[in-house]
Amino acid sequence: MKHDHSPVLPGQGATDYARYMRIDALLGLQRSPDEVIHRDELLFQVVHQSTELWLKLAAAELAEATAQVAAGRLAAAEAFLVRATLAVRLITDQLEMLRYLSPVDFQAMQPALGNGSGAESPGWREVQGASRKLGRAFDEQLATRGIAATALCPTDASDPLHRLAEAMVEWDERVSVWRVRHYQVALRIGGHRPAGSPGSAANMLAKLAGHRFFPELWQARTSLTADE
Repeated sequence: MKHDHSPVLPGQGATDYARYMRIDALLGLQRSPDEVIHRDELLFQVVHQSTELWLKLAAAELAEATAQVAAGRLAAAEAFLVRATLAVRLITDQLEMLRYLSPVDFQAMQPALGNGSGAESPGWREVQGASRKLGRAFDEQLATRGIAATALCPTDASDPLHRLAEAMVEWDERVSVWRVRHYQVALRIGGHRPAGSPGSAANMLAKLAGHRFFPELWQARTSLTADE
């Protein structure tokens, strides 16, 4: 018996897979061979374009986690936050591709980038805003329950509140690891002077590496040893 695989979805593409995934548009987003000034532009664009996609997903998962927290469904919020955290782990891992981009090659392709900077990433701005909203929703839940964030060092793995707090700490940590790795890549291929050097673009990256979205949850850990 023959199966009909003719596309039934609207849009461009020879198959429904191509139409649903918008493959023609997706694969047309990179600079064409006659546009590039260096062959490694494809590597650079793929890493950063896929990062924007993962950040878009992470922001959506954070937004859903926030809605679940506001509704008091903490276990569901944890699950969405775990998914957002995995997205950040994946964009951290793919920075390994940039190990194969030498400083000489990066400088050769620099004119193609103009004055562009990773600090201008719309995905990162969305993630920052979504993280702050999650923090506010969590604080409101704590206020409703009469619990201080600094008292939330994990003691009961079965407690949804403590589990969500742990997931939030994990999110903070994974974002920090990504920032540190990004900073190292900038030093390795970007020609930036180390942090602390006057005018170095790495100064901001180094500063962000120590930022925490949920500092009170980290303070809960340090309070355990404060009296020792």
